[in-house]
Amino acid sequence: MADIKYYDVILRPVITEKSMNLQAEKKYTFYVSPEANKVMIKEAVEKMFDGVKVEKVYTMNLQGKKRRRGYTVGMTAKKKKAIVKLTGDSKDIEIFAGL
Repeated sequence: MADIKYYDVILRPVITEKSMNLQAEKKYTFYVSPEANKVMIKEAVEKMFDGVKVEKVYTMNLQGKKRRRGYTVGMTAKKKKAIVKLTGDSKDIEIFAGL
C-alpha cells in the first residue's frame, strides 16, 4: 500500500438529505480514499478540523454501477464512504455550516 498522507484520505463531503439529518447526532459523512482504514480516517479528521474529537468511524465500500454507451458496457469507479461520529464535547465541523 502506498504512503497516504492525512490530506489525501478525505476526498469530499457527502451532501445528501440523509447525511444532513445525521448531523443532529454529530455524525458527518465523507467520501474517502479506498485504501484508507478507520484509524487513518480518524487521524485525518482530527488533524484537518481543529477542536474535533472522533468517537467512532463507520465505513462502507460502494461498488461501481454498470453503465452503457451504445454497445460498450462499462463500470463506474468504486468508492468508499465513511461516517464519522464525534464525541459530545467536540466542536462541530465548519465545512457543513450553512448547508
